[in-house]
Amino acid sequence: MTELYPAQFYQRTDKGIVKCDLCPHNCRISSNKTGICQVRKNIKGKLYSLNYGQVSSLGIDPVEKKPLYHFHPQKRVLSLGSWGCNMSCTFCQNWQISQQKPELREFKPDEIVETALKKDIGLIAYTYSEPTVFYEYMLETAKIASEKGLKNILVSNGFINQKPLEKLIPFLDAANIDLKAFNQNFYQKECGGSLEPVKRTIEILAHEVHLEITNLIITELNDNLSEIEELFKWLAQINRQIPLHLSRYHPAYKLNKPPTDLEIMKKAYHLAKKHLDHVYLGNAIIENTADTYCNKCGEKLIKRKAYQVKNMLENNKCPECGTELYGEF
Repeated sequence: MTELYPAQFYQRTDKGIVKCDLCPHNCRISSNKTGICQVRKNIKGKLYSLNYGQVSSLGIDPVEKKPLYHFHPQKRVLSLGSWGCNMSCTFCQNWQISQQKPELREFKPDEIVETALKKDIGLIAYTYSEPTVFYEYMLETAKIASEKGLKNILVSNGFINQKPLEKLIPFLDAANIDLKAFNQNFYQKECGGSLEPVKRTIEILAHEVHLEITNLIITELNDNLSEIEELFKWLAQINRQIPLHLSRYHPAYKLNKPPTDLEIMKKAYHLAKKHLDHVYLGNAIIENTADTYCNKCGEKLIKRKAYQVKNMLENNKCPECGTELYGEF
């Protein structure tokens, strides 16, 4: 498999410069240079993907680990990632593959799908590193997977332009978008990105696929409860049933602040519950905060402990009041 694969979504300009239209950076890339993501290169006035078919991580996870709590609970998912990223988060947990080129294995799209089929796995997740920057590989794999009856999951920072997103959506079934903060200064300083394009991605996906959101609460950087509440209110305006996963920060990569105070996590959880029907504390072990409740009568519908799941739904409905739960079960 060649290292160079023709990229989509770019324009050729004067003096051999190409303008990449994949993500909102819209990089203007000189000859023999790459964009911010490190993996899209201008070679003689044409843009190429450097990471097509190059897999840094391939594993089998429970779907709850993505995290997706309202999408085929307990099902196994074949998860894959490549390398490169269009953000540079100071707190990145996967910086070894997002900011460096790790050891890689080569898999053609049909080989990924065949692996899932042989292992009787019905879900494929594009994750670990940022899937936007291995767009062509993800798109081709997702197309083949859809044709074979498999479901595709996008786990992303949401920093993608609208046209590439819309081309991908017909082959997507679910997504978890990492909404890192509700503050443009945070996105610019800590992530090298921008908030508004991520909000647009969420608004589009909310009407097209099963959607869940993750928000990492970081000590002193985005843990202001009034600011966090604005995020909750905004998400509720789209659909208050969209599941929200609040994650606790731990030191990683360039950031060495103390782990997020558990009291702040609890307060954020209860504040979110005022605006949203389904809120979870993913990596803060606090009793009942990973469980799913009926948004009408309050009955516990799904009990979770680590990745062990007890599902009390009856035909996707609450056994007490008959209310149908948001998601695919």
